[in-house]
Amino acid sequence: MKHLLSFLIPVFALFALSANAQDASPKPVKWQFSAEKKTDQEYVLHLKGTVEKGWLLFSTTMGNDDPNTRVVLDSSVKATITGITENGKLENRKEPLFDNLDIKYFENEVELVAAVKATGPVSKLSGTITYMVLKGEDAVPEETTFEVPTGDPAAAKAGADTAGTAAVKGGIADDDASNKSLWWIFIASFGGGFIALITPCVFSMIPITVSFFTKRSQTRAEGIKNAFTYSLSIIVIYTLLGFLITKIFGASALNSLASNGIANMIFFVIFLLFGFSFLGAFEISLPSSWANVSDSKAGMGSMAGIFFMALTLAIVSFSCTGPILGNLLVLAAKGGNSGPLVGMFGFSLALAIPFSLFALFPSLLNKIGKSGGWLNAVKVTLGFLELALALKFLSNVDMAYHWNLLDREIFLALWIAIFALLTLYLIGKLKLSHDSDVPFLTVTRLCFAIAAFTFTVYMVPGMWGAPLKGISGFLPHEGSQDFNLNKSLVNIQAALESGEGGGTGGGNNANTVKPKKLVDILHSEIPGVEHVFFDYEEALAAAKVANKPLMIDFTGHTCVNCRKFEKSVLSNPAVMKILRNDFIVASLYTDEKTKLSDEERYESKTSGLNVKDVGLKNQDIQITKFNRNSQPYYIPVDLEGNALLNIGYGYDPKENVDAFVKYLEDAKAEFAKRHAK
Repeated sequence: MKHLLSFLIPVFALFALSANAQDASPKPVKWQFSAEKKTDQEYVLHLKGTVEKGWLLFSTTMGNDDPNTRVVLDSSVKATITGITENGKLENRKEPLFDNLDIKYFENEVELVAAVKATGPVSKLSGTITYMVLKGEDAVPEETTFEVPTGDPAAAKAGADTAGTAAVKGGIADDDASNKSLWWIFIASFGGGFIALITPCVFSMIPITVSFFTKRSQTRAEGIKNAFTYSLSIIVIYTLLGFLITKIFGASALNSLASNGIANMIFFVIFLLFGFSFLGAFEISLPSSWANVSDSKAGMGSMAGIFFMALTLAIVSFSCTGPILGNLLVLAAKGGNSGPLVGMFGFSLALAIPFSLFALFPSLLNKIGKSGGWLNAVKVTLGFLELALALKFLSNVDMAYHWNLLDREIFLALWIAIFALLTLYLIGKLKLSHDSDVPFLTVTRLCFAIAAFTFTVYMVPGMWGAPLKGISGFLPHEGSQDFNLNKSLVNIQAALESGEGGGTGGGNNANTVKPKKLVDILHSEIPGVEHVFFDYEEALAAAKVANKPLMIDFTGHTCVNCRKFEKSVLSNPAVMKILRNDFIVASLYTDEKTKLSDEERYESKTSGLNVKDVGLKNQDIQITKFNRNSQPYYIPVDLEGNALLNIGYGYDPKENVDAFVKYLEDAKAEFAKRHAK
């Protein structure tokens, strides 16, 4: 086990590089944005693109189902684009990659001039430009967000008059992380750093290291300076690690690990090993030669020696900090390119604070607890948590490949057992081989035991189908549960409220069409809708028969935010009633591994890849028709498959039910206009 990580680190590196080798490269089109006021409530948006040599940028005049360029304003901007003029050398040719499709494109540069009509003064125009670029046989979908001021003094005055009023974004989630999400990553990572501090590997080093610096320094000021240098070195080492992860692997490569079967199995094994190691089965450490090399450099000159001592701490403590960092990197990957950098900075800052604090106030060293039994209790507690998290990664693979090993009730039973055993351990009723005696129960330990037992009790109703909204994102889908009392009650309630006895999202009528494809292996996660489709063409055909709009739900088996949105927003009675009565609903899983038949397989017009399974087909539909590749993503379409609204609805951290209801009502109104009899 000693050299296990020296083997796994190259495996992770090779996997991440092969998963998305192009993600670290710059985008082939660099955009510049500007805006100006033309007349009252009319503006002009300029989008100037510089295309790298060898790449082709597709025109906005290409068809909706063809590779093209689109400009969409955010829903928070009370304006619409009425037309786009292209300034540049427009060329065309037949492209063999797209079955000799007549493509229109630009090379070198182009300026898009968008005419914007507003309902009132607008201070800024923000939105997204999604576009397709081509180089040889590489067709790549890209997108860039923009936000430019209009310079409208009337809008500036209106903004000043409404200062202090909270702006509601309408629940539309940007694909890039917002400042709030980066702050959340920083806070979560900062908390992870404090957790790492109370692990035996790090905690026991604090008094030793600080005393060393204080004693070797000629003056107290010099000791404080050395301790601060040591702390700064810790921050530099971990933040540099976050920077290298971003540049070498790319944030999207890390993010792709969350839905990859091989990666999830690797994570399952790693977390399982860490869990058993923390419980005392064996020790995991980096090769001793790594620590010896860095430790030997600690005798160098003052600053360099201190830096290598910090590096020694980082390496030696990896057996305790490794699993915490692993969790944080998965979280930080959600923050785009800045996520790992911000996350590692937060983690290292928390880790470095005690060294500076104790150097300033050495007497505090006498007041902290000695390394011993309580630290081992922390390590064992982390071991139980690692086992619980390991099951989550195994569940991801189980759902994607339909092994049916971890149905929802089995998963919950295992978690209930793990946290019940943790409760017994914390109150001293369960003792492991390397534990010291617990003569009495401290208040702190009792509080943690109460928390663990409360969580255990909270999960018990889930065995009968309770939604458990607090942890819904971690659990297998409800459809895998054999006995689900809650789902049955929800369906009955929805049917009674609508005054109908069932149907395809719209009741019992002659136009009801029931889904047939994939219903034997996939389960609906949309509450209150009896018949949910899993195939796009079948769902669109059902929408035509019922003369209703089709709500497409791009989702995934491993999508945590999808489960959270379903339990917090889609389970609302008002939302369920609208979806059930007024829409045909299709859940398209972008990570579904079911193979397509030979007749159904095809080559994607956008990526050029061989589409050979259901997940790849649904991904291709989302990218080709809507220029998006993130989940959850809800988009209503008409009977021809064209989007009813100019932007889809992504994950809303605020879980704003009213905003989603308004979104559905807007889609219904637009459908009525297009298909008025």
